[in-house]
Amino acid sequence: MKVPTKPISFGVLLILLATCLPARAQADLPMNGLLPQESAGSTREDELHKDGTDALNESKWDAAASKFNQVAELHGKRVDSALYWKAYALNKGGHRQDALATIAELRKQYPRSTWLKDAGALEVELRQASGQPVNPQAQEDEETKLLALNSLMDSDPKRALPILQKFLSSNNSPRLKAQALFVLAQSDSEEARQSLIQVARGQSNPGLQRKAIEFLATQESPQNLAALGEIYRTSNSHDVRRTVLDAYVACDCRKELLAAAQTEHDPELRRDAIHRLGAAGGQAELRQLYKSAVSVDDKEAIIQGFIAEDDIQGLTEVAKTATEARIKSAAI
Repeated sequence: MKVPTKPISFGVLLILLATCLPARAQADLPMNGLLPQESAGSTREDELHKDGTDALNESKWDAAASKFNQVAELHGKRVDSALYWKAYALNKGGHRQDALATIAELRKQYPRSTWLKDAGALEVELRQASGQPVNPQAQEDEETKLLALNSLMDSDPKRALPILQKFLSSNNSPRLKAQALFVLAQSDSEEARQSLIQVARGQSNPGLQRKAIEFLATQESPQNLAALGEIYRTSNSHDVRRTVLDAYVACDCRKELLAAAQTEHDPELRRDAIHRLGAAGGQAELRQLYKSAVSVDDKEAIIQGFIAEDDIQGLTEVAKTATEARIKSAAI
C-alpha cells in the first residue's frame, strides 16, 4: 500500500500538536466535550465567568464573548483567562479581527500570563484561516512556533526553510525536532526535500536521523529512493540500515528490498531484508530470491516468507526440489 503524498492539513497538525484547546481545558473536559460547570460564584467576577462558560457550552458565541469581556473589565484574578476565552468565542462567532485584537491585548497587558501559549496557538490558527502571514520568530513557545512554521511553509517555503533548519540544529527537545521534520516532510519544494535528506544522512543525532529516514518513505520519488539506497550502502550502523529496510516496507519498495537481500553480506541484515520482503507482500521476489539463495538459514527465512504470504505454490516447489533435508522438511 502506497503512503499518501498529499500534504497534511493545518487542522490535522493542530490536532497532532494538541494545541487546539488549552491543555488545562483539555485536562478538565468531561466526556461530552463541554467546558466544566463552575460552582456558584461568590463574587461578581465568578458569576460572570460562569455565565460565559455556560454560553460557550451552549455555543452562544456572542453572549460568551460579552460575558468574558465583562470579566476582563473587572481586572480581577480571572482577567487573562477571560481575555483568552473572549478571543476564542469571537473566533467561533466569525469575528477574527476582533479575536486577534483581543489576543494582542492579552499579550501586551499580561506578558507573563500562563494563557499566552494557548493564545499564540489560537492566533496562528486565526491568521492561517484569514490568509495572513505568520511570523514564527514572534512566537515564544516552541510548539506554537512549529504551527507558525507549518503555515509559513505553505505560503512562503523559501522564508520558512532557514528558520526550520535553525530549529532543527538548536537545543530543542527530540520530540519537537521530530515534529519540525514532520513539517519539513509535508513540503513539495526541492529545498525542503534536500534538507530532509541531509538530516537523514547525518549521524550526529541518530534518533533524528532515523526519523528523517522514515519521513523520506512517506513521499515516493526517485530522489528519496536514491537517498535511502545511499544511506543503506554507506551506513555502518545496523539500526540505521534496519530503519531503511523498514522505510522500504512503508513505501512498498519490494524491488529495493530484493536488492538489499541479494547484495547484503551481513547474514543477520540479509535475513532482516528477507523477512521485510515477506512483510511487504513480495511473493514473486521471494521466489526469485530462493533460486539464488545458498545459505540454509536464508532459505528457511524465505520459506517463512512463503508461509506468511500463503504461497502454497512456492512451498510446493521447494518441497519438490530441495536437496537439503532440513529445507525439504521445513517446506513440507
